[in-house]
Amino acid sequence: MKTFQPLGVLPQLQDALLKKGIKEPTPIQAQAIPPIFKGHDVIAKAQTGTGKTLAFLLPIIQRIHIDLHQEQALIIAPTRELVRQLADEAKYIGDILGVDVLPLTGGRTIEGQLQQLGRRPQVILGTPGRLLDHAERGSLHLDTVRRVVLDEADQMLHMGFLPDVETLIDRTDANRQLLLFSATIPDRIRALAKSYMKKPMSVTVKGEHVTLDTIDQRVYMMDAKDKLPRLIEMIREDNPYLAIVFCNTRESAIRLSYELTAAGFTIGEMHGDMTQGRRTQVLREFARARTQILVATDIAARGIDIEGISHIYNYEVPHDVDYYIHRIGRTGRAGTTGVAVTFASPDEEIWLRRIERAIEATLTKYTKDGQIKTKGSKQAPKKVTTSKKTTITSTYQATKAKAHKARGHKGSNTRQRRTGSSGGRRGRR
Repeated sequence: MKTFQPLGVLPQLQDALLKKGIKEPTPIQAQAIPPIFKGHDVIAKAQTGTGKTLAFLLPIIQRIHIDLHQEQALIIAPTRELVRQLADEAKYIGDILGVDVLPLTGGRTIEGQLQQLGRRPQVILGTPGRLLDHAERGSLHLDTVRRVVLDEADQMLHMGFLPDVETLIDRTDANRQLLLFSATIPDRIRALAKSYMKKPMSVTVKGEHVTLDTIDQRVYMMDAKDKLPRLIEMIREDNPYLAIVFCNTRESAIRLSYELTAAGFTIGEMHGDMTQGRRTQVLREFARARTQILVATDIAARGIDIEGISHIYNYEVPHDVDYYIHRIGRTGRAGTTGVAVTFASPDEEIWLRRIERAIEATLTKYTKDGQIKTKGSKQAPKKVTTSKKTTITSTYQATKAKAHKARGHKGSNTRQRRTGSSGGRRGRR
């Protein structure tokens, strides 16, 4: 069995991983950790759920000089939820080695963060906006940062954060090590890498749609006016343990939340137009199955990694293939199975075809009444992989250019009226 020892991970960190049930490195960890330890810039292309977080946290935190009380590593992520998850992992590892870790996001008071920054923490994690705010105030010292990580770089591109990210990178040490982790590498991300990286190593995990093999994907074709009654009917029939209903915009999510509440469901609502405290509370209630249906947008839900999500409902077809994959990837995780249902109206078929081309498969399509309209096809055999058979390509090359819980679950009945409501300020989605 492969272990973390040959990768250079300290014994005490290996013991800590064993306590969490992590015995051997995933392919992305096995390929990315050695060059990161050697100080190389790295471009890593890997989907969520492949273990990429530990791939950069282990070597980054292990190389911190604990005797120097100054900012040494900067980890940038697009959403508060993702930063919070990264910070939990970083603090778990950092506490073992005596490394001071501090997350910085919006939704928290500036005054409290200013006080925390006064102790000069060694690892800083945050969203671009709040990091830049502190950098301009002079409370965050980036000139001592020698290692920078961009996590979910493609998402930061979609959210319009790249200018802020570039400003932050420019303020770090000129001899910095830059690590870029992304599910896809669009042209603007390649341009960023070319501008800021020195002979980067490229690590690519093939079979990036591996999680799709464990997900039953279905498409129901219908007029837009039929979506709501069909969704309500389907939720009642499926009685999911945990389910996420995705919308393309915050306006759609707010409207759908109201309609589902009026239909008698207990739901959670999550989008950019909410306070951080409210979003945290919604996620906590959902993770504990106190709320079993979550209505969310893509940007708000990107960082969700919760066990027991049995069903995904795409109330609207996403206009971005990556969003589709990240949406349905919330279920069928870690070898479990899940169901992903997409409701598509005639004017959304163009986006549906783009998704099918990207995943190299024809999705089974049904009428709104459940009759098979088009029988789906499996992915080509050469594309079908499992997490244990994931292959790696371009390693060290410089770049040029749970099965869902059974029907007899113990969660609360989904057909209950919600007692609270979401509030907050304006956001992107």
